[in-house]
Amino acid sequence: MQITTPSFDETEVEAVRQCLHSGWVTQGPAVAKFEKLVAARHQVEHALATTSCTAALHLATLALGLGPGDEVIVPAFTWVTSAHCAEYVGAKAVFADVDPATFNVSMPHLAAAITPRTRAIVAVHLFGLAAPMDEIMALARPRGIAVIEDAACAIGTNYNGRPIGGIGDFGCFSFHPRKVVTTGEGGMVTTNNAEYASRVQSLRNHGATGLPPATADEPHGPWTMANFDVLGFNLRLSDIQAAVGVAQMAKLEALLAERRAAACCYSTLLSDVATLALPPTTSEAGHSFQSYVIRLLEGGRARRNAVMALLAEQQIQTRPGTHAVPRLGYYCEKYSLHAEDFPVACAMEDTTITLPIFPGISESDQQRVVTLVRQGLGV
Repeated sequence: MQITTPSFDETEVEAVRQCLHSGWVTQGPAVAKFEKLVAARHQVEHALATTSCTAALHLATLALGLGPGDEVIVPAFTWVTSAHCAEYVGAKAVFADVDPATFNVSMPHLAAAITPRTRAIVAVHLFGLAAPMDEIMALARPRGIAVIEDAACAIGTNYNGRPIGGIGDFGCFSFHPRKVVTTGEGGMVTTNNAEYASRVQSLRNHGATGLPPATADEPHGPWTMANFDVLGFNLRLSDIQAAVGVAQMAKLEALLAERRAAACCYSTLLSDVATLALPPTTSEAGHSFQSYVIRLLEGGRARRNAVMALLAEQQIQTRPGTHAVPRLGYYCEKYSLHAEDFPVACAMEDTTITLPIFPGISESDQQRVVTLVRQGLGV
C-alpha cells in the first residue's frame, strides 16, 4: 500500500488532450484559469503559478527584498525548503521550536527568536493543519515583520473560517503528488498586495518588466520585446500541468471530504491506544489532512522504527512526519546548531509516523494498517 496516490481519471486526461490540441502548452490560458480557481478558493486578489512550492517560497523572499543581514524565522520541524528560501537570497534562517500537540510553531519560541534583524516569519501549516495565524500576525504586524504562509500541505485549509494563504503577506502552495491537489510538480504564490504580485510576476518570467514605451518612430507590434530591468528566473508553470490542476480543482471539496473522513476513521480506530498522540482538531484551525501523522509517546526512535519496519514488511509505506531541520548537515554546520536547543522538533522527527491516506483508501485498508500499528506497539 502506498503512502498516497493521486486521484486521476478521464477528466485530467481530457484536460491534457484539449491543451495539446490547442497548441498552447507553455504558460497560457490554462495557467490563467488555474490561477483564478486558486485565487477564488483562497479568497485572495492574486495567485501566480510557479514550478514548485520551493520556487514560490523563493519568489516570496525575493519579492520582499530580503538579503544578507536579514533573519527569517522558520519552525524547526518542517520540510527543508521552508528554511532554504531564506538562504537562497543570502538571509539567515533562524529556527523556533514547535508545539508537540500541533506540530506547528510554538508561539513562546517564536517570540523568543525575534531580533532587530528579523524581517520575515515563515508560518508553516504543517500536514494541512493551520498555524496559529492570529497570534503570529499580532506578533509580526506591530514590528513590521512580513509573514510568508508555507501552505504546501494546506490547499483548502481554513483558519477561523477564513482560507489560509491570504492572511499573511504571501501564501505558497505545492502541487506535488503527495498533496491534495497535484499537477505532478507545481506551486502557487498568493497575495493581496498588488506590488508584491507584480514583482513575482516579473521574477518568475526572467525578470520581464513590461513593454518599452511606444514612439512614433517605433510603435508597438507583435514583434515588440519586453524590457528586462531585474534579474529574474524561469519559474513558470506549463499549460499542460495547469490543465491537470484545473481538473483537480473541480474535485477539491470532494477530495478534502474524503481525506477528512479517512482521518476520522483512523482516529476512531486508534482512539483507545494510550501510547499514541493523534492529529488534533481545534475549533479555529482547520485540517485538510494532507498527511495523517501519529506520534509515539513511549519508546523513542527505536520503537518508532520497529513499527515502521513491521509495516514495510507487509508492503505498507510510511514515513516520519518530516525533518527537524536544525539537525540537517547544511544548517547544523553553518550555524553550529545543537539538537538539544530544539528538543520538541527532534522528538517529533524521532517519534512520528505518517500513515497511508489517499482518495479511495478503504476502511478495510485502514483497519489493516491499524492492526499492524497495534501489533508493532504491542497493544
